Amino acid sequence: MALGDSRARVGVIGGSGFYQMPGLEQRREVAIETPFGAPSDSLVVGVLDGVEVAFLPRHGRGHRISPTALNVRANIWALKSLGVEWVLAVSAVGSMRERIPPLDVVIPDQLIDRTRDRPSTFFDEPGLVVHVGMADPLCPQVRRVLAEAVEGAGGNVHRGGAYVCIEGPQFSTRAESELYRSWGVDVIGMTALPEARLAREAELCYGVMAMVTDYDVWHESEEPVTAAMVVRNLMANAELALRAVRTAIPTVVRQPRDCECGAALASGIITAPEAIDPQVRERVALLVERYL
Repeated sequence: MALGDSRARVGVIGGSGFYQMPGLEQRREVAIETPFGAPSDSLVVGVLDGVEVAFLPRHGRGHRISPTALNVRANIWALKSLGVEWVLAVSAVGSMRERIPPLDVVIPDQLIDRTRDRPSTFFDEPGLVVHVGMADPLCPQVRRVLAEAVEGAGGNVHRGGAYVCIEGPQFSTRAESELYRSWGVDVIGMTALPEARLAREAELCYGVMAMVTDYDVWHESEEPVTAAMVVRNLMANAELALRAVRTAIPTVVRQPRDCECGAALASGIITAPEAIDPQVRERVALLVERYL
């Protein structure tokens, strides 16, 4: 993999309905092969307001890849390999609260993992054991910047909240939806995990702009969620998402990286250096070498 001059400080992961990043200057496509396979698509690298940006459509252009089939490890690795430090992710979600109507935006601060078929760590081979902290799974600095950007773009934003990530690709049953509401969940989606876990292992500052498209299936006076409903409301919110992301990009790079994200592995590598399998070490050198 020869990256040449293709470097970036901010990564943008576009979710459903957010498949391109207009306004990038010096645009070029970069195809990256990782130790975990290929990402969802080629990354589009360019400059926005003087900031080097890498854009990746999470589901591929044309929305070709379902949530379960996403190669999230390759997506996050590809961003890391370009030098990305900050990741702004856009995700379609359903609301689990009356006070959060469709077309509002939630900047969650907590995640609940209900996925089951997705690799969620870079360190899955014997020979290197790593445990990173996930108590606060979303970067506080990115969350603040995203919330302010949505407000500046004219959106109605909710700061904080719990996002439950389900496996999909089917939507929830009514019983599941009511169960999640009883847990105190605010929004439901299919993509924030394992993205947040892998971003933490890659020591990236990661946050999610959760675009509300529906009331899931719990709301008695609203029709149950359908793909057509999600797409319709995503298109209505697409311009807001783009304006907010473009505002957030030059702002986030001015933040000091004094959160825990940038040194997540400092105390997470458990295996003694002399006991680490050389092949495993080489495979994940991009992540661990500075500590070994």
